[in-house]
Amino acid sequence: MIDEITPEVDESVRRGLTALAEMQNEDGSFGVGRFGRNVAITSLAALALMADGNTPGRGTYGSHVEKALRSVLDQATEIGLITGDAGNGPMYGHGFATLFLGEVHGMTGGDDDSPLAKRTHEALLRAVRLIERTQNEEGGWRYNPVPNDADVSMTICQIMALRSARNAGVEVSKLVIDRAVAYVRKCQNPDGGFMYQLPQGVSAWPRSAAGVASLYYAGIYQDDALDKGVRYLVREGLPESRPRSETHYWYGMYYTAQTMYLAGGPAWEEFWTQARRELMRSQNARGVWNDPGVGQAYGSAMALIVMQMPKRYLPIFQK
Repeated sequence: MIDEITPEVDESVRRGLTALAEMQNEDGSFGVGRFGRNVAITSLAALALMADGNTPGRGTYGSHVEKALRSVLDQATEIGLITGDAGNGPMYGHGFATLFLGEVHGMTGGDDDSPLAKRTHEALLRAVRLIERTQNEEGGWRYNPVPNDADVSMTICQIMALRSARNAGVEVSKLVIDRAVAYVRKCQNPDGGFMYQLPQGVSAWPRSAAGVASLYYAGIYQDDALDKGVRYLVREGLPESRPRSETHYWYGMYYTAQTMYLAGGPAWEEFWTQARRELMRSQNARGVWNDPGVGQAYGSAMALIVMQMPKRYLPIFQK
């Protein structure tokens, strides 16, 4: 059994959290430029702070989490869609925002009678219902909140949001989950990896990590599809075998970490030993991780979520 959290990891995380908190905008959001006020980045940054045990108004970064929560809620619409400046597809932002609301509700116990807690719960309910009614005939989701086509990447985003909401006590349609699982299964290739869309396509590391994680979050823990997927990720997705300049690097790291953590055993130990070493190596002198396409808030949030997974504060990461 490896020692998951070392003094070096603690120090790296401490520096990273300090740097990330300093990136928060006045309105509570995270992200700059064309990714300013982006609900996905804001939600991921808040989740990174919550992974240290902070909740709205409580903890070293409790005020930052609360400001981020208010920012996300300000972008929740009456139909349930949580959007904002989402040029890359509103359902990505919606999925991550719903996950954030589910984790807030789960970590605070849902027993807070404050106006903010009630507002959070109501927005979470509406967000879940929107996900349920926008599932397409194949069982998946796509960029926009309409049930037309689907891809495996967007689908995992919604499955994870639904799992978080269900963990927090929100009723989620079993039929929706079952249909989503059937879709994800159809997207798996014989090599264990996952195609982007049906009816055919090549496997790729980031979406394959998302595909395997989605099966775990749907409640499947023993299955040949999982075994094949984990073996694929051990071959293709270990941190020291992937260049940080690679497109979707942080996305792939985020989901590979979750898959390996949920798989446990040798797969997790091999991944974690490499991941913490690589993440500490790639952190700059200011405590920041960068994504060349999306920016420092996104890169730092993703790195910090991975680095803090062994803390198990976030309900979604509690087995």
